[in-house]
Amino acid sequence: MKDKNQATLRFLGATDTVTGSRYLVDSGGRRILVDCGLFQGFKRIRVRNRGPFPVPPASIDAVLLTHAHLDHSGYIPALVRDGFRGPVHATASTTELCTLLLPDSGHLQEEEARYADLHDYSSHHPPLPVYTAADAVRSLNSFDGHDFDTPFNLGGDIQATFVPAGHILGAAQIRLTVQGVHMHFTGDLGRPNDPLMHRPRALGATDVLVAESTYGNRTHPATDPEDELGEVIVRAAKRDGVVLIAAFAVGRAETLMLHLSRLRRRGAIPDIPIYLNSPMAIDGSGMYQRHPEEHRLQEREYTDMYRVATMTRSVDDSKLLNLRGGPMVIISASGMLTGGRILHHLQAYGPDAKNVVVLSGYQAAGTRGATLAGGARQLRIFGEDVPIKAEVVVMDSLSAHADSHEIIEWMRAAPRAPRMTYITHGEPDASDALRVRIRHELGWNVRVPEHLEAVSLKHPR
Repeated sequence: MKDKNQATLRFLGATDTVTGSRYLVDSGGRRILVDCGLFQGFKRIRVRNRGPFPVPPASIDAVLLTHAHLDHSGYIPALVRDGFRGPVHATASTTELCTLLLPDSGHLQEEEARYADLHDYSSHHPPLPVYTAADAVRSLNSFDGHDFDTPFNLGGDIQATFVPAGHILGAAQIRLTVQGVHMHFTGDLGRPNDPLMHRPRALGATDVLVAESTYGNRTHPATDPEDELGEVIVRAAKRDGVVLIAAFAVGRAETLMLHLSRLRRRGAIPDIPIYLNSPMAIDGSGMYQRHPEEHRLQEREYTDMYRVATMTRSVDDSKLLNLRGGPMVIISASGMLTGGRILHHLQAYGPDAKNVVVLSGYQAAGTRGATLAGGARQLRIFGEDVPIKAEVVVMDSLSAHADSHEIIEWMRAAPRAPRMTYITHGEPDASDALRVRIRHELGWNVRVPEHLEAVSLKHPR
């Protein structure tokens, strides 16, 4: 039951993991959910997607989304299916991206369930998706798009504003005012010198800060990602190898094509075929033209970026790539090897030592990507053990997340210290490492909250 006399913040996700972003704000009889993400990674984390939501979905009045990535938005179809009837507030670009990501997520879950049933490798009988593509399509009717920097009321005394976060198109930090308490949710913070997106908006005065810590225990390498990518391609092409790049379909695929187009323009890589095998990334291409104010791309760079690769949309064309052989470059999703067409390419090209697998971003613990980055050379894919003899390259320099130093510098610019800072959205070691830095370098009150913990907004601790 909603308590009309208290203003509380409850951490429903992203507290012992880098996924499942979900924060519940209760105030004056209103219940607001900030982010509604899928849990990914270890099975003990993923099973949270299957259990009942911690509060009845029908009791939630509104959802606020920081951005479209599935660890922030991916549970919305299930929430709507199970009784949520309020609006989902997001920026215009995030709303547009979710029309691609959410149905695709439901479709992939259905495909994986059918494949698992056909080959009898699931512990569930029958295997079922968390939600279907039809659930996802229905949930899109709940979305309400907003401009950046335009406050809007959520009922009662609750007001929200989206401010730019960098990271990907539409990504926002959320400023929330509840009973006179100013809250700030970072979402996923972008980098100050990202080649594609503008830097995140500076932190203003706030009482309660909820900050991500994906890279809270490390800094990104000083290596130029463009040069590093070029060296990988040149090396593989000399041995007629296939460069298989696991990319997030929104944001990372575009950054990779930008680097590839620049490398091609200056003759730094050989003229070998490049394929973008991600219908979602292809469908998202027009969004960069429709929202030029959100990114750094000039018109010529945008045009070159989409000319550098052959767009592979159909399943049949995707299958043909597995028969083609090298030298070539394939960019495909998903970025953490959790599903999608990349797995079929990995089955085909992973066992050959002349090929290269590039992991182009953060790999959440428990995912195939993290397993491969950790040194494993055998992956379980579609119920089979696939040997990975290909060279594996982890390119943290391509990350669209601020690292620990960049987060600290972003915080340092605040006009005053928050009354309390909560560190979330990181693996336990990353969250705690960032907590220590904030306490020692900034002198702020800071904590790493527990899963499902509730705190008072009037008296944060």
